[in-house]
Amino acid sequence: MEDKTIDIWTERYRPYSLDEVIGQDKIVKRLKAFVRSKSLPHCLFSGSAGIGKTTSAIALAKELYGDNWKSNFMETNASDERGIDIVRSKIKNFAKTKPLGASFKIIFLDEADALTPAAQQAMRRTMEKYVNTTRFILSCNYSSKIIPPIQSRCAVFRFKPFGPEDIKKMIEMICKSEKLKIDSSGYDAIISAADGDMRLAINVLQATAVTSDDVIGCDAVYSVVSVLKTEEVNDILTLALSGKFMDARKKLYDIMFVRGLSGMDVIKAFHRVILDLDVDERSKACLIDKLGEYEFRIVEGGSEDIQIEAFLAQVAAINPVSK
Repeated sequence: MEDKTIDIWTERYRPYSLDEVIGQDKIVKRLKAFVRSKSLPHCLFSGSAGIGKTTSAIALAKELYGDNWKSNFMETNASDERGIDIVRSKIKNFAKTKPLGASFKIIFLDEADALTPAAQQAMRRTMEKYVNTTRFILSCNYSSKIIPPIQSRCAVFRFKPFGPEDIKKMIEMICKSEKLKIDSSGYDAIISAADGDMRLAINVLQATAVTSDDVIGCDAVYSVVSVLKTEEVNDILTLALSGKFMDARKKLYDIMFVRGLSGMDVIKAFHRVILDLDVDERSKACLIDKLGEYEFRIVEGGSEDIQIEAFLAQVAAINPVSK
């Protein structure tokens, strides 16, 4: 059991080359073309967390530069320093130095959408001034938060969340390597908890493996992650839709208390299940509309307990039609 905690599995099993990157076939194909031509435009990697943006950038640098990749690649995070100073100092200093054994260097700026508009304008100017020696790869969750002048200077790559088969393939590989036993319910639970985030899936698997001495099943997974089981959410919503508001409320709060779930955890769990409920489409649309309203209220600072309770009250007031 001790060797399971030697290091973080997300790093141990991070793809070394572009060939090892899974789930982003079209993007990998384009990046390989850049490697073959030994040229690279400024790039903008857009997509949610844990879907391979940083991994792809590092793999690209390794294939372009070989053993010298660390000398010609700088990774920095815009969320650490959001202001214009990070562009004027750290980024500019690296950009103006000559590359080693290559025609250009790469600056990988993670969470670029956290930069202030002024910092992004300074970044645009730096991208123009040092284009002969430096290429920028900007990574962000929302490309709409990147100013148009930067977007127009970049080749945009939109990364998609990993599908269930991609996540299962990675879990199988890690379980085989770590000599872990996992059943089908364990796979389903990790895939559900990850929701397309490969990094989260691997972290959940490692946390579960450390705390479980037997076959990894859904109970072991749900004991280490703050999510509701699909069956539990179905039961709560079914009780509320049948008008049993107090029963639904008690069941939800018993689970929230035991697992320490937040209001946003509950909202996300409801969202995953609503579309598969056995009710008509009009009722589903009404539930999604209400769910969005109460998520907004929680984000804006509303009391999580009261807002979740109010949502269940709205659900109980709906008269659904079974399909």
